[in-house]
Amino acid sequence: MDADPPRLYAPPSGFTRLRLTVAWDGRDFAGWQEQRNAASVQATLQAALEQIGGQGALRPVAAGRTDAGVHAEAMPLHWDVPQTFRVPLPQLPRALNARLPRAVSVLAADLAPPGFHARFSCTERRYVYRLWVAPQRHPLWAGRALHVPGPLNAAEMNRAAHSLLGLHDFAAFATREDRQTVRDLLRLDIQVRSDGHRGGELWEIHVAGESFLRHMVRGLVGTLLLVGQGKLAAAEVRGILASRERAQAGANVPPGGLYFTGAEYGVRRVEGRPRAGQGAEENGLTAVDG
Repeated sequence: MDADPPRLYAPPSGFTRLRLTVAWDGRDFAGWQEQRNAASVQATLQAALEQIGGQGALRPVAAGRTDAGVHAEAMPLHWDVPQTFRVPLPQLPRALNARLPRAVSVLAADLAPPGFHARFSCTERRYVYRLWVAPQRHPLWAGRALHVPGPLNAAEMNRAAHSLLGLHDFAAFATREDRQTVRDLLRLDIQVRSDGHRGGELWEIHVAGESFLRHMVRGLVGTLLLVGQGKLAAAEVRGILASRERAQAGANVPPGGLYFTGAEYGVRRVEGRPRAGQGAEENGLTAVDG
């Protein structure tokens, strides 16, 4: 069967669509989305653009809407700017970064390809959750990795993680979710990086999927931690998944260890056949976590 044709998007008349890659430290922000009484990444970027002649630009649209305290290593976004905007693209990252706080940086900027939408065209979103596993906390990881003082069983955590891969109803791992809760989990695994000279290990839990439920990644990590600590058997995780009851799974881990690490655009395989990129939200999904 042929892949469905991709949905194409275009900027409004009189605007040019740019594609940028942005990174930020989430500790200074109440999340990506602009808010009335709190600092957001979206509003911070908008204010910087206006300082360099970008008045009238529409709000930037990111591949994912991170929550308060969640970081981004490489977040794609699109930005519709007036065709009268005159800052050359090669100079745009530096011009914006000169006006942005230290917690945000534009890594790259270019014209968006025809039909591109940072959120709706995205076919895969990637996250990593970092743990600092050591007897003592480390100040350089405060707010950037969850300190776990006791030992963890990586093999059992990976065994439990493997049982969650694929297309399932993930209601048991979501917070206050009133949308449909079926998601396709493409990756969930644990990697350990020794850091002996600092007295511990940095653990990374890698997660990938087209879209996620609210706090789904943090709920998955909290459940895997129970397995690693021996408080939950790996074989029990499938039962938690089937229960669809949030109370059965582990608690959400804090946001400071969570990073949006990248996104893919184009065609990916779903249920054995290719599917062209189309908006997650068009299918009743939303590309959020936190």
